[in-house]
Amino acid sequence: MGIFLYFSSYNKYHIMKSLPEKTIERLSEYRRTLFRCMEEGKTHIFSHELADMQNITAVQVRRDIMFIGYASQGRKGYNIVELIRAIAIIIDPADVLNLAIVGYGNLGRAISSYLLNKRPMLKLVASFDIDPKKIGSGKSVVECYSIERLREVIASQNISVALLTVPADAAQQMTKALIGSGVKGILNFTTHNINVPDDIYLEEFDMITSLEKVAYFVKLGKPPAAGVKS
Repeated sequence: MGIFLYFSSYNKYHIMKSLPEKTIERLSEYRRTLFRCMEEGKTHIFSHELADMQNITAVQVRRDIMFIGYASQGRKGYNIVELIRAIAIIIDPADVLNLAIVGYGNLGRAISSYLLNKRPMLKLVASFDIDPKKIGSGKSVVECYSIERLREVIASQNISVALLTVPADAAQQMTKALIGSGVKGILNFTTHNINVPDDIYLEEFDMITSLEKVAYFVKLGKPPAAGVKS
């Protein structure tokens, strides 16, 4: 299990703490839900409401929020704007992180459209492909460069995170090129499990595995109990 380090600014002193990966995931999910609640006109929310929306227990919600040093306002519950701000302080980078998509096919284009202006501290600045028809095309959501310019563009645009959407048989070779170009984090959307050094953070998302998990519970006739996802 990976550990994320952060400084808590909700304490009197800046104390270094650590957060497990699953806690980071839940905090991100809380924030997305809180944004939706805010758009619906809500100003406060209770832990059991947030838990119901996330299909987990209220105890887990309270534990996560207490862990980042934020407290509810008694009978009114959590102030949504303040809680969003508290989560942002914990999980957002101190400075804007520049991202790139490597492999600008259907999946790459769909992801770039989805990510555009989604989070102000995560900025999609480039994409890469080998297809000459895509390179420099005005139809791209983000500038598409030749893969041959990978090292140059990553350095000039200060790109630290790459989203990998290349064909599976090219995944490991492209990973090596990205790491050699200075990328520090990779989100792998290919079906090939890739290897990275210990100082590179890797997150792998396999749509087929997720789909098969859904299919399994459909076959079973019932989903796992709320809060039970191990």
